[in-house]
Amino acid sequence: MLSRQLEKIWVQYLVLGLILAFAAWFWGFVFRFHYKFDWSVLFVENQTYGLHLGWELLKGLGLTIQISLLSAAAALSLGTAAGLARLSHFKPLRAVATFYVEFFRNTPLLVQLFFWYFALPKLLSEGVREWLFSLHYEFWVAVLGLAVYTGAFMAEVIRAGLQSIQKGLLEAAYSSGLTYFQVLTRIILPLAFRAIIPPLGSEFLNNMKNSSLAMVVGVADITWQSQQIESLTFRGFEATTAATVLYL
Repeated sequence: MLSRQLEKIWVQYLVLGLILAFAAWFWGFVFRFHYKFDWSVLFVENQTYGLHLGWELLKGLGLTIQISLLSAAAALSLGTAAGLARLSHFKPLRAVATFYVEFFRNTPLLVQLFFWYFALPKLLSEGVREWLFSLHYEFWVAVLGLAVYTGAFMAEVIRAGLQSIQKGLLEAAYSSGLTYFQVLTRIILPLAFRAIIPPLGSEFLNNMKNSSLAMVVGVADITWQSQQIESLTFRGFEATTAATVLYL
């Protein structure tokens, strides 16, 4: 009954009108407090600190892209391996893959990043710690943390894709004389990935958005740069709006 009402043109126009009315009320609420937008903070050099804040934001975009691409590639590899292992007939391998998926899927990414950055170095010698931090350890922590976390989610998506392949197709492939590796690379994985393109794409997007948490370990990504701009200029609306547009 409700779906039929929503299909009516006048109902759709009414809903659209209510949305526009709310938007108009919101902007009126903002301007009632006489907030003056100043987008120039992003386009001119800050004389106090000698920084071009818009350029700093673009540097953050570059770091975000690097972290997202590297972690996504690593997550896809981890997810594929874990997805295959979850379907293995070798029980120890299946148990390890299950533990990996369940553990990293059910613990917060923020806690995992804290562990990789603050806890793990404590287990290493002083010399190794200094060497790691000399290599921009915070950047690689973000890549590693995102890869391990996203890989656990991708493993389940890939496992579902693998299970969608008909057994008759696999039997026909084996009967034609193909080895397991040939069947895996020429039939199983291509068909599985074709079936899971939409959910896998969502995981890539989630990975990119989760990269914003890299700021908590000192990575100067988009989110970190927007917070710096806000603290230097007190222009939080402009800074976060610019960061949002760059993420899009």
